[in-house]
Amino acid sequence: MSRMRGSSGGRIAGRRAAVVLAVAVLGLAGCSAGPDSGASSAGDRAVAPSAADGAGGGQADSAKRESADEASDGKARPQLKGVHLVRTAELHLRVEDVPAALASARSVVEGAGGYVGNESTRRDSQEHERSTVVVRVPQEKYDAVLDSLGEGGEVVSRRTSAEDVTEEVVDVESRLKSQRASVARVRELMDRAEKLSDIVSLEGELSSRQMELEALLAQQSSLKDRTSMATVTLQLTERTAKTESREDDGPTFTDALSGGWSAFVATLRWLTVVVGAALPFVLALGLALLAWRFTRRLRRPAAAAPAVREAGDGTDAEGSAAEPAVPAAREERD
Repeated sequence: MSRMRGSSGGRIAGRRAAVVLAVAVLGLAGCSAGPDSGASSAGDRAVAPSAADGAGGGQADSAKRESADEASDGKARPQLKGVHLVRTAELHLRVEDVPAALASARSVVEGAGGYVGNESTRRDSQEHERSTVVVRVPQEKYDAVLDSLGEGGEVVSRRTSAEDVTEEVVDVESRLKSQRASVARVRELMDRAEKLSDIVSLEGELSSRQMELEALLAQQSSLKDRTSMATVTLQLTERTAKTESREDDGPTFTDALSGGWSAFVATLRWLTVVVGAALPFVLALGLALLAWRFTRRLRRPAAAAPAVREAGDGTDAEGSAAEPAVPAAREERD
């Protein structure tokens, strides 16, 4: 039994020594052969803890060896192929039938593997329909979809733009790699911590770093969506019976007549509004004037009666004074 234990212990020790030696060899190979400095530094960092903890468990050694292999092979860092562009376009079409053109555009977008986002339809004062739709299409089919949409009507305007976000993508990827390594280190320290105070402190630090990691992941997802799918804003306008080819010409007699008639109608409408607003005040003033004249007429007979009486008294006095003069005249005749 003792011999078997001794032989098994020797085998385990031999395996551990072989694992440590293999990790060291892989790290040296990554430093010498790999052109990526980030991968070689990652291999060195993976070799150092594995060599320091050579007496640890076999599972930890194998995990570190796998991480060193990935770093030496360059698999930890994403390989960026070309530039990363955010492409957008605005297309304005004049069509005969807006609903039919919208259905055709929807089929073109869905056939290319895209989808329709926001959509709005409205009618103007002349009952002309206008629709605006925002679609997302794959980057590799962006040009083909844009050309197919332009064939659905008369192109009024077309504008395209491309924004290079390669540096932003590289920066986010690098920060994500560092943040993941930071979270892994904190978790390793938590596994080794024995004091309750250390565990509580490490939990707070781990929570903070995980929040930063989630924010970076959300930013990465947004960049991936923007760079993998292009955005096209399509505006469809119904073609009117009146030709719009003379947009730069001056106003004609018909335009002037129409404008004058509109101004005349607007003036009449505002005059009607003014008259309607002033009518209650005019009625109130008229009623007040009628009441004043009526009360004035009632006061005139009462004031004229004393004057008539005074006039009657004067005539009686004159008559009585004149009567004695008749006998006097008769006496003179005699």
